[in-house]
Amino acid sequence: MILSVRSSRPLLLAAALLSACAAGDAGSGAGRFTPSPSNAFGAYLAGRFATAESDTGVAADSLLAALRADPDQPEVVERAFIATLLDGRPEAMRLARRLPENSLAVLMVAGADAQAGRWDRVEQRVRALPRQGVSQLLQPMLLAWALQGKGQTEQALALLRPLAETGRLRTLYAMHAALICDIAGRPREAERFVRIAIGDPQPMTLRLVQIAGGILARGGKEADAERLLEAYSRSQEDLVLGGSAAAQRELFTTRAVASPVEGFAEAYLALAGSLRGQGAAEFSLALTRLALRLRPGFAPALLIGSDALADEEQYLPALAMLEQVPSDDPLNGLVGLRRATLLDRLDRTDEAAAQLRSIASAFPTASQPYARLGDIMRARQRWVEAAAAYSEAIRRVQAPTAGHWALFYSRGVALERSGNWPAAEADFRQALELSPEQPYVLNYLGYTWVERGEHLAEARRMLERAVALRPQDGNIADSLGWALYKLNDLPGAIRWLERAVELESRNSVINDHLGDAYWAAGRQREAQFQWRRALALGPEGDEGPRIEAKIRSGLPANPIAENRR
Repeated sequence: MILSVRSSRPLLLAAALLSACAAGDAGSGAGRFTPSPSNAFGAYLAGRFATAESDTGVAADSLLAALRADPDQPEVVERAFIATLLDGRPEAMRLARRLPENSLAVLMVAGADAQAGRWDRVEQRVRALPRQGVSQLLQPMLLAWALQGKGQTEQALALLRPLAETGRLRTLYAMHAALICDIAGRPREAERFVRIAIGDPQPMTLRLVQIAGGILARGGKEADAERLLEAYSRSQEDLVLGGSAAAQRELFTTRAVASPVEGFAEAYLALAGSLRGQGAAEFSLALTRLALRLRPGFAPALLIGSDALADEEQYLPALAMLEQVPSDDPLNGLVGLRRATLLDRLDRTDEAAAQLRSIASAFPTASQPYARLGDIMRARQRWVEAAAAYSEAIRRVQAPTAGHWALFYSRGVALERSGNWPAAEADFRQALELSPEQPYVLNYLGYTWVERGEHLAEARRMLERAVALRPQDGNIADSLGWALYKLNDLPGAIRWLERAVELESRNSVINDHLGDAYWAAGRQREAQFQWRRALALGPEGDEGPRIEAKIRSGLPANPIAENRR
C-alpha cells in the first residue's frame, strides 16, 4: 500500500531536509511527546493534524497552546517553532533561540544578528551549519554575505568564484558573486559573473533577469539588458505584462540587492524558488519566511511564498500574502495575475475577472490578462466568454509568433465547445501553422475530425505524430486508437486503446472506447467488462445512460458505421 504524500509526512521540515540534527525526527524514539495531565496533548495533536493539512494558522495556534500548557516538551518547542515560522508569527524568533541544534532556527537567529550588524556572530553560526543537504547549498552564499558584511569583499569572492565557474549550481553562485561585486562598486567583475549566470543552459527566472538586467544596465550595457528582458518575455506567459517599456525598465533602475542583509534574503529566495519547483512547497515557504523577516514587503519573496501556499491549497493565506506587496512595486501587474488565479480558486470568479480587466486596462498592449481570463472561463466551461477573452488577447498580439500557438489552440477549444466548428478548425490550423509539432493541437484537431467523420486519413497521420511526440499520454493514445477503430483497423485500434487504458486506467471515455473495439472484434465478454468499468468511473453528461444501453444490448451489427459520436 502506498500512502499519500500528505498522510505520510507529519512534518516535512522537522525531518532532515535542512540538516540531520532536527530534534523532532519522527523516525527516532528520542524527543517524542510525552502526554501530561493538562490539555497540552489535545492541542498538540490538533497542531500535528493541522500541520499535515498545511493549515499553518491553526497549526501555530494549536502548538503554541500546547506549549503554554506544557512549556518544557522539546518536541513541542520544535514543532511550535516550525509552525510559527511557516505562518510568519513573531513568536518564531523566541522559539528559535531555544533550538541551537535546529538549522532553521540557527538561520533565523543568524538573520537577527545580521540585521544588528553582528557579522562575526553571523559567520560563526553559518560556519557551524552541517555540510549536508540543503544547508550545504546555502552555506557558501550565506558565508560570502557574512564576509561582505565585515567588509571582506576579496574573501567573499574567493569563496564563490570556484563555485561560480564550475559545477551544476554555478548560476546560483555566479549570481551572488555578481551581487557582491555590484554593491562593492566593482561593475566589470559584476558583469563577468552575470554573464556566467545568464549563459547557463538552465531556464532563466524572472528574478535572475531582473538582477542581471540591472547590473548590465548600470554598467552601461542598457541594450544588452533590454535584449535579455525581451528574450525572457517571449518565452514566458506572465513576465511583467510587457505593456509598458517604462514599467519594464523600472525593474533595472535600483539595485536588486543593496546590502549584505538583503543578500541573505536573496540566498533564501533563490533556494526557495528551486525547492518549490521540486515539489517541496512547505520547505520553500519556510525559506521565504526567513527572507521576509530580513526584507519585509519583498515582492519576489511574497510571490514565491504565495505560490507555495497555493500549492498546498491554502488559497486564502496565499491571497493574504499577495496583499503585502507594495502598491507601487514594478511587479504589481504580475501580482495581479496571481491574485486573479487565487480568487478564481476560491470560487470568486467574478472578482477574478474584474481584477484581470483592471490589469488589462493598466497595460493596454498586454495579452496576458485576457489570456488568463480565457483560461479561467474555459475551466469553468463558460465557453462563449472564454472565446471572447482569447479573441481580445489575440487582438493585442501584433505579430503572432510560434510562442502564441497556445492562444489560438485555447480559443479553438472554446469555439468548438460553444458550437462554432468552422472558426475552431481555423484556429487549430493557425496554431499548427505557428508551431507544427504541438502534440495537443494535433490530438485535438485529429480527434475531432475522427468524431465528425472528416479527413480521417489526415487525422490518422496527425494522431500518429502526436503519439510519437507524447508516447506516455493516454489521451493521445486513445485518440489514435479511436481513429483506427473508425477506419475499421480493429487490431490496431485494440492495440492502441489497450495502451491508452494502461496509461489512463481511470478514464471513463478510454475504457468505453476499448469496450466498443472489443465488441466489434467479437470479444463481447471483454467488452462488457470495459463498459461496466467505464460506468463505474463516473462518465460525464449523457454518457452514463448510453453505456448502460450498450451493457444491456451491445452494439449494432455494424457498429463502426453506426456508432458515430
